Amino acid sequence: MILRNSLLFLLLIAFAAIIISLFSTNYSEAEQLGIVAKHYAENAKAEVGAPNLVSAVVVTYRGLDTLGEVVILFLTAAIIGFMLKSKHSVNNSDKRIKGSEILETAANALVPIIILFGSYIFINGHLSPGGGFQGGAVIASAFVLLVMAKANAKLSHKIISFTESVSGFSFVIIGVLGIILAAGFLDNTFLPLGKYGSIISAGAIPIIYIFIGLKVGSELTSIVNNLKESQNIEI
Repeated sequence: MILRNSLLFLLLIAFAAIIISLFSTNYSEAEQLGIVAKHYAENAKAEVGAPNLVSAVVVTYRGLDTLGEVVILFLTAAIIGFMLKSKHSVNNSDKRIKGSEILETAANALVPIIILFGSYIFINGHLSPGGGFQGGAVIASAFVLLVMAKANAKLSHKIISFTESVSGFSFVIIGVLGIILAAGFLDNTFLPLGKYGSIISAGAIPIIYIFIGLKVGSELTSIVNNLKESQNIEI
């Protein structure tokens, strides 16, 4: 208890020091873009062909960072699954747990719509705000609603693992194709850039975002499923 309180106290002091330093210095916002940001802003349209500049940066110019983030999310899901793995099977799996009829009815109507909306977000990530991470999180929220509404709902580990594995492997393969057929890892120009602003454009970015969305969605769903199964529900 004393050690925990001491650590919290030190964190508060460090946070206060950061805030004080910001107010005590003559901080001013940059009026011009830096060299790298200026290159992105001026050349992304011609080099990448994506109206959403954030997408262009995340999955092409800084694609290795995105790969690292996906790996971290995968490790998080794997660690949670390992830590929550129960040594004893739940003995009430055959019992029917009745939930709220209103919530269950809402889930039946909303889950397909939420999944469709999440898919729309990552499929159109190169054109409008959104992308693989956002769309995947929206899809996972559909399964959160499903679990909340139907306590006996069972999500297939095999389907979740298959989706996560295939999408992750495909994401890496596209990155390697960028090295072989274009100028570098996750270079989207190994496919035609197409018409600027249309759904089929920006080279391989839409495909990349589809795989990222499926991977993120399956990993977050896996976390939710592991948390659900770790709870020994009593009637």
